[in-house]
Amino acid sequence: MGGVLKGKVAIVTGASRGIGRGISHAFAAEGAKVIVASRGKPGVDAVVKEIRDAGGDATGAVCDVGDAKAITATVAQAVSTYGGLDILVNNAQGFGSATEPAASTVLTPIQDLPESHWDYSFQTGATATFRFMKTAFPHLKKSGAGRIINFGSFWGQIGFEGAVAYNANKEAIRALSRTAAREWGKHGITVNVINPLLVTDAFHDWANAAPDAAAGMVAQIPVARTGDPEKDGGRIAVFLAGPDSGFLTGMTFQVDGGFYMYP
Repeated sequence: MGGVLKGKVAIVTGASRGIGRGISHAFAAEGAKVIVASRGKPGVDAVVKEIRDAGGDATGAVCDVGDAKAITATVAQAVSTYGGLDILVNNAQGFGSATEPAASTVLTPIQDLPESHWDYSFQTGATATFRFMKTAFPHLKKSGAGRIINFGSFWGQIGFEGAVAYNANKEAIRALSRTAAREWGKHGITVNVINPLLVTDAFHDWANAAPDAAAGMVAQIPVARTGDPEKDGGRIAVFLAGPDSGFLTGMTFQVDGGFYMYP
């Protein structure tokens, strides 16, 4: 397939559904070879089949981002399968705890939050992002035009009540991204963050648990609609992964229809 990412090799985590799935499809449509990485093999296999059926090139990697060895194996798989690595998308994020995972953020006051929830949020978020970036670094450096796309959240920017572990974790990812942007720019690697407001399974789970809060938030979106993981999230990811974004790094992109406009 042709496109602005033709010949590029990309790892997308959390790719079996939602934003990760949308980005994987968008990358493949633009010619990238995609490692579809996620914890569940059935979901991974389904997305790989979707991409291949559409004429794209994808390979599945069963990867629990909370496991350092799985991260190392996924990067190694990308390099052994396709000969290198150009793009890393750290989208995966766990909720709840390692022993009792949840589908989305469990809103809990700070004083009542179990430390296991705090630990798991960071283990699968900021720590996993750090490990993936560190492991991928030599290959992205060799690429000469490495691209890293990490995920934050406007919840962290505003300090959304009841989500302290998620908020702190997502702001840590933004700080990690800015630091890497400064350190790795000389190697041709850019590092940017997407703060999304896109409709995913996790969004639906949260909206079902807090319908009034979700409805109020959606009502404040200036473009008067919610975002699509592939058509909206996927397209900004293609831009950040491609040649036209080479002079942009260390930035946070609010992919939210204008919901968050603060400086």
